[in-house]
Amino acid sequence: MLLADGTVRQPYQRFHEWFCAQNTEELGAKAHEAEEFFRRTGITFNVYGDEEAAERLIPFDLVPRIIAKAEWDRLAEGIEQRVQALNAFLDDIYHDQEIIKAGKLPQSLITGNEAYLPEMEGFRPPGGVYTHIIGTDIVQVAENEFYVLEDNARTPSGVSYMIENRETMMQMFPELFAQNRVRPVETYPHHLRRSLAAVAPPACKDKPVVAVLTPGIHNSAYYEHAFLADQMGVELIEGSDVREIDGRIQMRTTEGYTPIDVLYRRVDDAYLDPKAFRPDSVLGIPGIMDVYRNGGITIANAPGTGIADDKAIYSYMPEIVEFYTGRKALLENVPTWRCADADSLAYVLEHLAELVVKEVHGSGGYGMLVGPASTKAECEAFAAKLRERPGNYIAQPTLALSTVPILTDQGLSPRHVDLRPFVLVSDTVHIIPGGLTRVALKEGSLVVNSSQGGGTKDTWVLRD
Repeated sequence: MLLADGTVRQPYQRFHEWFCAQNTEELGAKAHEAEEFFRRTGITFNVYGDEEAAERLIPFDLVPRIIAKAEWDRLAEGIEQRVQALNAFLDDIYHDQEIIKAGKLPQSLITGNEAYLPEMEGFRPPGGVYTHIIGTDIVQVAENEFYVLEDNARTPSGVSYMIENRETMMQMFPELFAQNRVRPVETYPHHLRRSLAAVAPPACKDKPVVAVLTPGIHNSAYYEHAFLADQMGVELIEGSDVREIDGRIQMRTTEGYTPIDVLYRRVDDAYLDPKAFRPDSVLGIPGIMDVYRNGGITIANAPGTGIADDKAIYSYMPEIVEFYTGRKALLENVPTWRCADADSLAYVLEHLAELVVKEVHGSGGYGMLVGPASTKAECEAFAAKLRERPGNYIAQPTLALSTVPILTDQGLSPRHVDLRPFVLVSDTVHIIPGGLTRVALKEGSLVVNSSQGGGTKDTWVLRD
């Protein structure tokens, strides 16, 4: 919000004037009001392995993160370039693997990768789209200096919190939206349904029927699954609600079975089809992969997209972007050491206390080490894991992440943040203007994940 000399940054000027005129005690009461709203609405997430508090509220901060139009336009251009390259990469590795033949990517990163699905080889999804919904995690380290932290191409979550955060702010502070020209995010469900309908399979002869597949109420993101189905006006289903009939996947309704054209699935690949993958899965739909390959249904996101989330693959994204777009990447990666490389592993082990180390298939802030925030014993224990399975990890420098203010009992205080913009891909690429800002509520912490004590805040992209 403030520059080094204490002056207010231009995007925050109107908000800052408003904030200075407020009573901080009344704002604190508003924060509790927001918490009660989330509690009544049921906006929670589950923490796996935490028996004492398995279901939690995600803390919400009232101070919005505000992004100027020019800054957002630059970000959006880089994001669009990246998602187009990701889609082209997925198409290539499941077909001719030209990027490997060109020597830009080692075959070893594909062969044996647990996220690579041989069942997708030679098959092109309807519309040629693999990554229908992408959440790209971005961090800022200086004015106009952004880095992509990771790509979420499997089943990115958090969009319901983005929408609910906006709705809460508009209800509590309507005057702020009268004073600031903020671009909308609440139209996301409309754009999502349009985008999904645009990639209907060959078997669809009428208005596409869309459904959301959830693992069920015990999933950590169940609230979001139900929210999005409701907002799109489509059915929320579980695997037990559908079956394969006449070469189509059909859901049970009060009028009999109805074919589904587009399935927005929130079930991981391994559990999606017990006939093709894990036979013990009770979450998926038997036979859906055969129906999919025969043009009877569109699955979003496509099975096998998880390989684009692999953090070892991520380290090659500058080469991947340039290979498929013919241009240098507009958004840079965070510098990354691949621990599978002996020299890189030696460097990482020597500098463990300075680095952030992550599992290549990890998510949610689990299974990682933040060196500067870890004890010597924790570093030594993690070093043993690295030596045992070096190919399972990458390492990155500890970035001096930018901060934005949060409201505390003492007033405004800086905290580190990242940003997850959401991108919809079909016959067009649509980037929601804003996204989910995740904030590390603990002073000095760099871990923003809600499962690790982080919170969220509304993200404003200004029109001018």
